Amino acid sequence: MMEYVDSVRLDKWLWAARFFKSRTLAAASVEAGRVLINGDRAKPARAVRVDDRLEITREQERVELFVRGISETRRSAPLARLLYDETPESVTARAASAERRKFYSEPSRDIEGRPTKRDRRMIQRLRNTD
Repeated sequence: MMEYVDSVRLDKWLWAARFFKSRTLAAASVEAGRVLINGDRAKPARAVRVDDRLEITREQERVELFVRGISETRRSAPLARLLYDETPESVTARAASAERRKFYSEPSRDIEGRPTKRDRRMIQRLRNTD
């Protein structure tokens, strides 16, 4: 028999909602200030309740959402998706960011291996012109 809970620890909820692969990563992100509850910084043990507004920053993306369900256990991705509703602004911002990243090329992608003898001589010439 499963008993109903009205709140759960923030790090546990982030893990159950599949925003982080482990509770340790979720707790570290909360401690670093990358997760805000209702606009305020929180600690990993802070209680999350239904209708709380969370702002989660992970690497290059920022997600803003409202908590719609509470769970202490990690389930499949479709079930985890039922725990929150992402704001329309957040959805459009993430889509735009993904589109920008798709057309961005990494500058170091053109560099292949060590410089050749010719490249090394050009580098030395550039350094000596100072």
